[in-house]
Amino acid sequence: MRRAVLLAGAALALCSTLAIAAPESLLPPSFDNPAPTPAPRPAPAPAPAPAQNAPSAPTVSEPVIQPLPGIGDPGAVALPDIPLPANFPSLAELEAMDPDQIDELLGLKPKFDIPPAARRALREVGVIGQDEGGFDSTSLAAQPPALVQAALQATRGPLVSRWGHILLRRALASRLDSPQGMDPASFIALRASLLNRIGEGLAARALVQDVDSSNYNAALASAAFDAYLATGDLLGICPVARLKSTLIEDAEWDMARAICAAYAGEARQAERDLQRMLYYGEAPRIDALLAQRFAGAAGEGRRAVNIEWNNVDELTPWRFGLARQLGVELPASLRNGAGPTYDISDVLIPAVPLPERVAVMDVAGERGILSSSAMVDLYSQLWSEQLEGEARTRASTLREAYVASDPADRLAAMRQLWGDGNSYGRQVLTAYAAARLPVSELLVDDAPQIIGSMLAAGLDRNAARWSSAVAEGSQGWALLAVAQPGGSGQVSGGAVSQFIDDDSSENQRKSRFLVAGLAGLGRLDFSTAVSLGQDLGVNLNRESPWSRKIDRAGELRNQTLVALLAGLGMQGSGWDKMTARHLYHIVRALDQAGLNAEARMIAAEAVARG
Repeated sequence: MRRAVLLAGAALALCSTLAIAAPESLLPPSFDNPAPTPAPRPAPAPAPAPAQNAPSAPTVSEPVIQPLPGIGDPGAVALPDIPLPANFPSLAELEAMDPDQIDELLGLKPKFDIPPAARRALREVGVIGQDEGGFDSTSLAAQPPALVQAALQATRGPLVSRWGHILLRRALASRLDSPQGMDPASFIALRASLLNRIGEGLAARALVQDVDSSNYNAALASAAFDAYLATGDLLGICPVARLKSTLIEDAEWDMARAICAAYAGEARQAERDLQRMLYYGEAPRIDALLAQRFAGAAGEGRRAVNIEWNNVDELTPWRFGLARQLGVELPASLRNGAGPTYDISDVLIPAVPLPERVAVMDVAGERGILSSSAMVDLYSQLWSEQLEGEARTRASTLREAYVASDPADRLAAMRQLWGDGNSYGRQVLTAYAAARLPVSELLVDDAPQIIGSMLAAGLDRNAARWSSAVAEGSQGWALLAVAQPGGSGQVSGGAVSQFIDDDSSENQRKSRFLVAGLAGLGRLDFSTAVSLGQDLGVNLNRESPWSRKIDRAGELRNQTLVALLAGLGMQGSGWDKMTARHLYHIVRALDQAGLNAEARMIAAEAVARG
């Protein structure tokens, strides 16, 4: 077999060799020998040139030299000067600008950052619509712009009332049209600025995000910038900072623009800009260092940035916001005396460690920024993470207040959380635990605190169950007299007088607020209220420009304007700054405008905290 294979292979090789040695042409015979190439035709002789009269001299080629404009050619016409705007930057200033600023200057920057179909008009700008609990979108459209602007600008700080704060936030966050004659962007800026001033950074951020970047003006950009810093979301300002880089002229805005550039892939340019600001002292050293650390986190940072707090004696929103986002520890000397504004920001910024958020949560609950459910959620997270410390102990006590089998044990846990009773935020925290307590004669001594805790979260129907257990003229009775829903009929002057006689509050403030609240709700005969008010030093008949405006707004049932004017009248750091006359006008206007629930809760809170 092997021999046969070898013979076959040899035969195949021999055939291949013969085929290579004598190849045959496969072309037809006419293609074997190509036709001869034809000889080229002679070129035609050129025609003789016409005879010249005289022989000319041979020409010599010379280069063509064109003079430069204005040089070597005195006869040239000078180009006219190009007119520039009076405020056009110098060459040195142009060299110092970044590409965004130059594009903005020369009109090369895009004016929109979203397609036409997705752009939003400046109408009904807000967070909550009327079908979601917001106010009528046209409620301020026909109001005088000066009045609306004054109400928004004159409300400078926090409100004394938790429920007043909630009402004002609802008005500011509603989808509203601007008053006729007022720039819509400026109207939105006023609303966002007021939300920032009362600690509602989250609501302010949501409000400004409802506006396209192309519609921003300087005031709106400033309000948005503050909101993003307060909520630990600096990069949220980047769409505006990139599209309209020249809206604001200060160091923090320029540093924010550089940070935005770093996160847009321009890390080298951002590093140069921040280094220049640090070198020339255009921003405080600590501010520039924090900005460099933040920009370096974009991924292309080429060097480490060491944050040093030496010689820093003031905590600013910029320093606080960036330090919290970067996880940089703040010196205790700066943080401890910074005030409640930063406590509220700590609660709102998710990057803050949970124990620190819980430690300062009471002020946010007291002011109305956090609901009772939100406070319980934070303690639940703390409990689930099994962290040790004082906050863990409070979480355990709160759990006992909800799940203990014996109502007396639950009440004891609530008493422990309430402490001396000066923290209204703790009463907000225990609201739903208080609603779980049965109505019992054994617990009636604590009825004012139990009822007040439920009303702090708006649980008025749960609180009304205690009406049969509290004695007439007691504080529990007084709370229910103004808080019960559906109207409880006329309250007798004798019962109010009994409460006044037993009132031990400073300057009988609770009694003053009770008379004002009942009169505003129409639950106490007005002549009786005037008489009791005179005994307490309260003149319910006295008027002022503010009282006339809020009364008129209530008569016209303009809920939004009533809410704004009520916020204006409830400014202050505590209920000792509130007068019974102001409370009367606020409660009365709210009730007339169809906001009876808000009127009742504000009146009850005044009695509880007065």
